[in-house]
Amino acid sequence: MKNIKNERVFMSNPSEKLILKLQQISSLSIESEAAFLAILKTINYPKNHIFLREGQISDYFFYLKKGAVRLFYYKNEKEITEWLTLDDSFFLSINSFYRREPSRILMQTLEPCELILIPHDDLLRLSAKYHDIETLHRKIITASLLSSQVRMESIQFETAQQRYERFIATRPDILQRVPLMYIASFLGITLETLSRIRAK
Repeated sequence: MKNIKNERVFMSNPSEKLILKLQQISSLSIESEAAFLAILKTINYPKNHIFLREGQISDYFFYLKKGAVRLFYYKNEKEITEWLTLDDSFFLSINSFYRREPSRILMQTLEPCELILIPHDDLLRLSAKYHDIETLHRKIITASLLSSQVRMESIQFETAQQRYERFIATRPDILQRVPLMYIASFLGITLETLSRIRAK
């Protein structure tokens, strides 16, 4: 495997949770589902492990079966949290995965994690072969892009208070599992501002 070295990687026995997730997003034929599940690999990481580093090319689309993950980048030597994700979710470094460019995004576990890896070459091959896998692929990417757009519009047009209120309304579970400094960075505010808002 290209970017994941010295780690135990093995063919996945897909969980019921993932199969249900796929069915909720877009239905697959029995043949397509079998082909898709056959390319998946599973990996387990401990807490605070960086599994994609700046400058690596991201070879995988990720499904987080269990755990918490932070996507971040460096700006003026400061860490900026780009995304936070918990159990039962897909995520990726989109520019690196599709353009095959070195990633500016780093990925770090915030809890012990079980990840299912979807390899780039296999995903594109199956998307070209099976129309329903292509549809599934497109729907997952569309949902990811829409979520990113919502976050950017929130930072552009909402106050810090409004951003926090939206966050706790839509993702209250993250507050219990992610350090506040990462949440503040994700919301585009300082930790001090977040503390003041929470104190009200």
